[in-house]
Amino acid sequence: MSNYIKVGVKVRILGIDPGYAIVGYGIIEHQSCKFSVINFGAVTTPAGMDFPKRLKSIYDDITYLIETHKPECIAIEKLYFNTNTTTAIDVAQARGVIVLAAQNAGIEVFEYTPLQVKQAVTGYGRAEKFQVMDMVKNLLKLKAVPKPDDTADALALAICHAHYSGSNYCKIYTEARK
Repeated sequence: MSNYIKVGVKVRILGIDPGYAIVGYGIIEHQSCKFSVINFGAVTTPAGMDFPKRLKSIYDDITYLIETHKPECIAIEKLYFNTNTTTAIDVAQARGVIVLAAQNAGIEVFEYTPLQVKQAVTGYGRAEKFQVMDMVKNLLKLKAVPKPDDTADALALAICHAHYSGSNYCKIYTEARK
């Protein structure tokens, strides 16, 4: 698959918000500026579980999601390091097994920064978290913001990929801004 979604073609996107305690996921279909929610939720691992077993559990669960829902691509958050490097390293390891699961299935992975996600979902790169979550709810016509927050973030990543990858919405938005 190329980096761009062809106009009018239905594409199934798996959005993933990586973590090691909670991995948010959201699966949507996008076609001609319309979204359909396929599934969303969170993969969780217990705090007391040995870390390598947590990684295996995440890998197994993501592999199951890929096999069950057959996404054409995966949109995942690009990591950035904050003050807690230990947590960032653990999240990076979890992210690594997620990317490995995608690669083993032959699925392309696309990375987006939080700024790109906010821009694509709300139209403003400095939007607050509640604004992104509210737009996810509205764009996907959900009754409530998905919980936990990691799930809403994963759906936002999937929406972001649909918008950034050459969809009708992206072209219309770009033309309107000229």
